[in-house]
Amino acid sequence: MSLPTGFATPAQAVAPQPLHVVARDSFAAWRDAQPPAVQAWLAVHRFDGAAGTALAWADAQGQLAGAVIGIGDALDPHAYAHAPTALPGADWQLAGSPGAGARCALQLGWGLGCYRFDRYKASTRAPARLVADDFDAETFDLLAACASVRDLVNTPTEHMGPDELEAAARALAQAHGAAVEVVAGDDLLAQNYPAIHAVGRASHRAPRIIELAWGDAAHPHVAICGKGVCFDTGGLDIKAATGMRNMKKDMGGAAHALALAGLVMARKLPLRITLLVAAVENAIGPNAFRPGEVIATRKGVSVEIDNTDAEGRIVLCDALARAGELKPDLLLDFATLTGAARVALGPDLPALYANDEALAADWLTAGQQVRDPLWRMPLWRPYLRYLTSSVADLANGSATTMAGSVTAALFLERFVAEGQPWGHVDVYAWNDSDRPGKPAGGEAQGLRAAYALLKSRTT
Repeated sequence: MSLPTGFATPAQAVAPQPLHVVARDSFAAWRDAQPPAVQAWLAVHRFDGAAGTALAWADAQGQLAGAVIGIGDALDPHAYAHAPTALPGADWQLAGSPGAGARCALQLGWGLGCYRFDRYKASTRAPARLVADDFDAETFDLLAACASVRDLVNTPTEHMGPDELEAAARALAQAHGAAVEVVAGDDLLAQNYPAIHAVGRASHRAPRIIELAWGDAAHPHVAICGKGVCFDTGGLDIKAATGMRNMKKDMGGAAHALALAGLVMARKLPLRITLLVAAVENAIGPNAFRPGEVIATRKGVSVEIDNTDAEGRIVLCDALARAGELKPDLLLDFATLTGAARVALGPDLPALYANDEALAADWLTAGQQVRDPLWRMPLWRPYLRYLTSSVADLANGSATTMAGSVTAALFLERFVAEGQPWGHVDVYAWNDSDRPGKPAGGEAQGLRAAYALLKSRTT
């Protein structure tokens, strides 16, 4: 197994030093067991084991001799994420024997804390390295999946358009023996993906739907859809500059869908998966779709365009309709769909919608277990009145500013096959500022919970 940045085996390590991990409530007992010189050092620095703290010390010769980090929840990966940059850039080996859950949390959190997006700007400092001979392969697959979401979202649109999303899907397929089919450009009209075509037709980069298939036909079938709007100007209902600034991240749903499919394949879960990514740019041009137009959809539902900046639900509706034709046992989608979800829940907590009570409960439980939380929001169907159109079956928006995330989910539900268990995650996919283990930029949110959900349903 190739080790990510920030990790080393004992054979690779250079004079690894002991790393102690303490919580505030157990700090006093740990401190009292340390040599007097270390106790004095802790007292001088007023170290008390508070979460997110770190302290190193030297021996009598001035050589690095050990360190301690303070944590909160031992099963939360982010409890450890400050360590790689807070500690001196040396090799560290865990002192003590934590349980398997804490050990995996430490390894994942350490890796998340080491992450830097360095495609265009080199990192100025190498992180401290964690040394072990018992690295967990599944944990490293989870780390790779989270890093892939961050990398895809962080990459500027000039290097992450529909072509590049397709290339990412093809690379994933090649790595795991999956099959890929792509319908692009005007072929979308010929093969009945009119909504995806409508949103992407103004761009010089052809819109497309990317379909990846993997797994044994005898296994339960899971369809995973992702919104892949590689840049969102807002279309003719153009965004303000502040709203457009970070719209390279509007393919964050596709990044999550790709990563989840990759995890299922890497771990060889006994599932059959179909990945569907609707990849477009919502551009401005003479051929851009317009407010007031009525567009067709794959399901045969006509949609009046109220706002061209509500384009994500338009591309997803064709992907969801295609998924329904395959009759999967479970349908999941990820989308950076609404600012309203961020107003309601903030940037860190994805909104979960589900039409199946067991699915919702299992997903929330999985999120709690792996410390990757979501918050369930209601599919309050009386709000469908906000999507009423006088000239079409449905409008993609309304004049009201209320319940924006709910109405977006209700719009999507219209394209889910009757009786189909379905879950939808309205995800931000972004950190607005630097925090330990959560650098500013692209972020995986709800991904580990989704993987834990699928894994739980295979046992």
